[in-house]
Amino acid sequence: MSEELIPENPEQETEENEAEEAVKQRKNGLYPGISDELADNMKSGWADTEQHGLQPIAQAEHTAARRAALSARFPGERLVIPAGNLKTRSNDTEYAFRASTEYAYLTGDQTQDGVLVLEPKDGGHKATLYLLPRSNRENGEFWLDGQGELWVGRRNSLSEAEQLLNIPTKDVRELTAALTEATGPVRNVRGHDPSVEAALTDKVTAERDEELRVYLSEARLVKDAFEIAELQKACDATARGFEDVVKSLDKAEATSERFIEGTFFLRARIEGNDIGYASICAAGPHATTLHWVRNDGDVRSGELLLLDAGVETNDLYTADVTRTLPINGTFSPLQRKIYDAVYEAQEAGIAAVRPGATFRDFHDASQRVLAEKLVAWGLFGDLDVDKVLELGLQRRWTLHGTGHMLGMDVHDCAVARTEAYVDGVLEPGVCLTVEPGLYFQADDLTVPEEYRGIGVRIEDDILVTEDGNRNLSDTLPRQADEVEAWMARLKG
Repeated sequence: MSEELIPENPEQETEENEAEEAVKQRKNGLYPGISDELADNMKSGWADTEQHGLQPIAQAEHTAARRAALSARFPGERLVIPAGNLKTRSNDTEYAFRASTEYAYLTGDQTQDGVLVLEPKDGGHKATLYLLPRSNRENGEFWLDGQGELWVGRRNSLSEAEQLLNIPTKDVRELTAALTEATGPVRNVRGHDPSVEAALTDKVTAERDEELRVYLSEARLVKDAFEIAELQKACDATARGFEDVVKSLDKAEATSERFIEGTFFLRARIEGNDIGYASICAAGPHATTLHWVRNDGDVRSGELLLLDAGVETNDLYTADVTRTLPINGTFSPLQRKIYDAVYEAQEAGIAAVRPGATFRDFHDASQRVLAEKLVAWGLFGDLDVDKVLELGLQRRWTLHGTGHMLGMDVHDCAVARTEAYVDGVLEPGVCLTVEPGLYFQADDLTVPEEYRGIGVRIEDDILVTEDGNRNLSDTLPRQADEVEAWMARLKG
């Protein structure tokens, strides 16, 4: 990364008068190296790059429908949904920006500092998208400001954004004053933009804002056609990422789990926006740690690799897939026994996903199979399966729930009400994961020694359909023999 010619203002000046004052200061010698002649020279000689006649993005009609549903839910109230701001990673470097899920869901936009405002009008709402306009070249903002376009790249003009998103736009630098002067009931999605929250301090309540956030979480429980296509795209790209990993396992053995992490990340960046969450590249006993994301361990022949990873598409929908693979391409008899138990549990769980079933059904079906296996292996003494399940004793080795909703967040719809989610009923358009597992910790003295350090999870992304379900990630093999044959083809 190149060093900036001019120190970045930590306040990130945005107001026109502040930017002009900064330029005056620099011209007055507070920032050496900028002459009046250079400042004047940088104002002119630039081509007009404004684009006209742009077509709306693919999901524009879907975002419009989502805003209409939101409007109907909160009539007569001003609704404020921010994208969020850059976050500092260290000193003068920032994390890559990722727009808030609520904002991207309702607009299709992903730019920092954007804010969607739905203002009550004529019994409904008028939507306005407040965005940063192009960098000002007259006052030098585009090259003197650390977030100017010369440093970070061109952004759409307000007119271009309006054409693409099919939403009227305004300069976001006008928003704080507008919100401060606003009257009537207001709701805001909190936690993304401090300047918005400061402007609304006396106009909102935590309870009312939480109702808005809960609604937007529950609105995503049932996916529309655009979202389903994006999730399928994410799963297809993820499958190719898993293939990349298998082909490079010999290199991973020579280095570490980080080679696996980097290999999958390359696929995510080639075919999508990013990884949807920190990849779990857990080899050997690391597979028994549910969220092993350090990925700095050895990759050894004869052990298992638990790879839990997902590509996030350019429209921010993520896959979430897990396969447990024999690093040398062949399961040992004990590894296969444990793997087959998890596979049978997953099969039972997937079979329980259908319209009219409850969300808990697939978890219960998977847990029963795993409890049966653990009882058969003698790990509970004289207790039978029903008693084990009643006491929840299988959870020492199954550990987690068997799945979750999936969408723009890997754990999508996370603040939905219990009655709408965990205690809810499945319907067509719901997308969830089914991911049972068995994990025998390396220091667990209650299991035979040969079990210790073995962890297995199998996870797929399942769409509820009108007549059952569809496995969006089924291009990746799951049955043990098929896994071995698939790995042999890729390695061969």
